[in-house]
Amino acid sequence: MSQQQQQNGVSHRGKVLTLDNMNPNVKRVEYAVRGPIFLRAVEIEKELREGVKKPFTEVLKANIGDAQAMGQKPLTFFRQVLALCSYPELMEDSKFPVDVKQRAQRILSACGGHSIGAYSSSQGIECIRQDVARYIETRDGGTPSSPDNIFLSTGASDAIVTMLKLLMSGEGHDRTGVMIPIPQYPLYSAALADLGGVQINYYLNEDKCWALDIAELRRAISAARQNCSPRVLCIINPGNPTGQVQTRQCIEDVIRFAKEERLFLLADEVYQGNVYSEGSEFHSFKKVLFEMGPEYSSTVELASFHSTSKCYMGECGFRGGYMEVINLDPMVKAQLLKLVSVRLCPPVPGQALLDLVVNPPQPDEPSHATFMKEKTEVLAALAEKARLTEQTFNTVPGITCNPVQGAMYTFPRITIPQKAIDKAKELGQIPDMYYCMRLLNEEGICLVPGSGFGQREGTFHFRMTILPPTEKLKIVLQRIREFHLRFTQEFS
Repeated sequence: MSQQQQQNGVSHRGKVLTLDNMNPNVKRVEYAVRGPIFLRAVEIEKELREGVKKPFTEVLKANIGDAQAMGQKPLTFFRQVLALCSYPELMEDSKFPVDVKQRAQRILSACGGHSIGAYSSSQGIECIRQDVARYIETRDGGTPSSPDNIFLSTGASDAIVTMLKLLMSGEGHDRTGVMIPIPQYPLYSAALADLGGVQINYYLNEDKCWALDIAELRRAISAARQNCSPRVLCIINPGNPTGQVQTRQCIEDVIRFAKEERLFLLADEVYQGNVYSEGSEFHSFKKVLFEMGPEYSSTVELASFHSTSKCYMGECGFRGGYMEVINLDPMVKAQLLKLVSVRLCPPVPGQALLDLVVNPPQPDEPSHATFMKEKTEVLAALAEKARLTEQTFNTVPGITCNPVQGAMYTFPRITIPQKAIDKAKELGQIPDMYYCMRLLNEEGICLVPGSGFGQREGTFHFRMTILPPTEKLKIVLQRIREFHLRFTQEFS
């Protein structure tokens, strides 16, 4: 090798970082929502743009809960305030209502240099944390909330991963075990793979509308004690991908179980504003915990999460969110603050947006009527689409769909003929992955196979968001119906 090549760092040794010597935990991470099906969908979109002929003219992405990508309009009040925060010169424009200007000025006055381009404190802007605490108190019927227990975050995901990071410890049989619902949102399995935690699966009961069963929690924790130290219980309510809304009784039972077993509770409540079924109601874990009295409210450790990405807002790209911690050891809280400080602060525009979500226009303000109209329309449309999805799927032989009580997804069970299962195995694919890939290639519909979320052995599902506009959703449902009947016929 020449001296010049050696100086340029070129040698037979190859790369410093290779697949063989990189962090093995990262290789174990899987995230089905943007997995192989999604990547193929992106390829197909490119092929369509290049003029490749397909049996369809566009890819209909129903794989991810991204409301605005599906055509949902941003709420006027949110965007007006954010526009003024980004470009304060617009304060002079008479088109903006007075309450919009006042809100923007309040947020900017809390920012360094009166600019949302400045860093904030690591825990989040204090007046926004105060607004979050007031929002929680109102939501929970007066249960006290302290801004000191509120941590603003980059969406809910960032806060969830941060808490899991704090909870990880031990080696071998003493490693932290984390109980997660199956089906689950794959953030949890991905984070545990990355952090080297032990995933403890507890299965939701599909026959009872994906209900959580305490007997199943006991089974799961008992089996897990053989190989780890169970310390954490994750709850997703309303459910993703399953769309169930937990009853108050169920939440009480879970809290009792967590106290008995000395588990730290993580309550993922980002869909708290998405409840559709009659008789279903959202109860926050915090509220129920405090209503159960000091025996529980002074001992059970809880972190709960909310986000600006879901509910009626659908502002996914701003990455706004918060976490409230209850009964956290003060020394641990100091470590949590240190950990979030490493990232300096959550995005300030996301913090500003969160403030508008927890403190919307009041009845005596000029923006209130438009805000309420837009919010009500979004939630009414989602409720209608939830009913439409359930009813349509249940008319298709070989598809069964539980009521979509809340959240933004349906997780129907599909019957895959044995010949199709054999064909998938022959191709080295999981059967519901084979099904979803065929659906994408033949109908241009992007869904996520149930195997990406976990499911009971021998059952197959897919997750589909109910977010597409109603007319487009009807097309998606019709195409899935036609494909399923054709697929079943082919392999019967």
